[in-house]
Amino acid sequence: MSQGQLSLLLFLFLLSPATGGLGDLGPLIPSPTSFLGLDSSSNFSSGSVDSSDGHISAGGASVSQSFSNFTGSMDDRGTCQCSVSLPDTTFPVDRVEHLEFTAQLLSKKFEKELSKVQEYVQLISVYEKKLSNLTVRVEIMEKDTISYTELDFELIKIEVKEMEKLVIQLKESFVGSTEIVDQLEVEIRNMTLLVEKLETLDKNNVLAIRREIVALKNKLKKCEASKGEHVPVGPPPPSPGSCGHGGVVNISKPSVVQLNWRGFSYKYGAWGRDYSPQHPENGLYWVAPLNTDGRLLEYYRLYNTLDDLLLYINAREYRITYGQGSGTTVYKNNMYVNWYNTRNIAKVDLTTNKVVVTQTLPNAAYNNRFSYANVFWQDIDLAVDETGFWAVYSTEASTGNIVISKLNDTTLQVLNTWYTKQYKPSVSNAFMVCGVLYATRTLNTRTEEIFYYYDTNTGKEGNLDIVMHKMQENLQSINYHPFDQKLYVYNDGYLLNYDLVFQQKSQKAD
Repeated sequence: MSQGQLSLLLFLFLLSPATGGLGDLGPLIPSPTSFLGLDSSSNFSSGSVDSSDGHISAGGASVSQSFSNFTGSMDDRGTCQCSVSLPDTTFPVDRVEHLEFTAQLLSKKFEKELSKVQEYVQLISVYEKKLSNLTVRVEIMEKDTISYTELDFELIKIEVKEMEKLVIQLKESFVGSTEIVDQLEVEIRNMTLLVEKLETLDKNNVLAIRREIVALKNKLKKCEASKGEHVPVGPPPPSPGSCGHGGVVNISKPSVVQLNWRGFSYKYGAWGRDYSPQHPENGLYWVAPLNTDGRLLEYYRLYNTLDDLLLYINAREYRITYGQGSGTTVYKNNMYVNWYNTRNIAKVDLTTNKVVVTQTLPNAAYNNRFSYANVFWQDIDLAVDETGFWAVYSTEASTGNIVISKLNDTTLQVLNTWYTKQYKPSVSNAFMVCGVLYATRTLNTRTEEIFYYYDTNTGKEGNLDIVMHKMQENLQSINYHPFDQKLYVYNDGYLLNYDLVFQQKSQKAD
């Protein structure tokens, strides 16, 4: 037997169950005797394996039957020489490797699933705590005397509307000072806006609104009870659109209408109400916020009524590409703007949004040369009053002092001009009432002062000290409406209005 054959025979022998080798694989690995063609009864009575030369020696060996695929002979020295031919069936290595690979995959999957189970156990523990806390909160709500299912925004809106009607009736029939009633009206308007905002939030937040409504109702009851207790002091105010008075002597606190329709970022702009002497009570409302650069007037909206403006409904929105600054005004259904990058004035028909006429304002400084304090690009401020259409501006010749020109509202030609001694960049804003220019300046972040006037009727100018409260720091524009006798103020993006108080003609000082 060759050395290789003997080594193979030893390997098969080691695989047998008797040697404690791989016999546990059972049917996967055939026994060595099956490879040799021996049955279980075949044996050697005695023998040895010579590791040096690979021979198998046996003394007195008896074989019950012949080996299959086995040949052997004994030499003259009694040494057995044999050879073994392996059968066709080979060891299933591929199957063993496949089983080993499958076992590894299963082990990895098991570990992965085990980690998921551990995570789920932790999550379940967290959710158990949350559910326990939620249960406690629900129990507290159930014990509360307030029924959350009854809190309905529609009911609140109805109540607020009823209060609005009551205030209007109260205002019409109230004798004496209406300052308290006016303040109530402002609070109710603010309440309406607050309800609209809270509609998008959790309904539980309306509890605060309920409390405020109760407080307002109590105030209304007190006002109703005090009707007729006060008598008017002084003569009644002048009729709307009339100049039968001695000028502005006081101003009300601001009434906050709302934030402009484009949002908080649009701090520059103008708003007001169209005035037409032929139909003074029918003027539409307009809002013209500038783009965020504080210079270009591109979009504006028109509203037929104040209610439409308050509710952001039924708006007509238009776009132009040539407006500059917040000196815009509206007169007889036409919008007047400073043409971008020029000293020209454009007249825009609000029905068609088309430019009707443009005209140069002679010698007017423009492009931020002499704008108001803290307000850019308003070198040319257009205004309307009981007597017509005006332009407030400066020229190089006036060295920045305010120049006032009366314009023909049809052709935009200058009719007359007045020169003042007031430096325009030191003024925060200005407006016209009955041919008199009134200028404001900033006292602090919450207060302005109407400090200067120039009367084009007499050529007189002088100082005033009328305190004007505001909601935000800067006033971007002021537009006066002769019929309402109100100022429409654009205050850092918020739309405010003020009631003017006039001195009676008989009381005017000489």
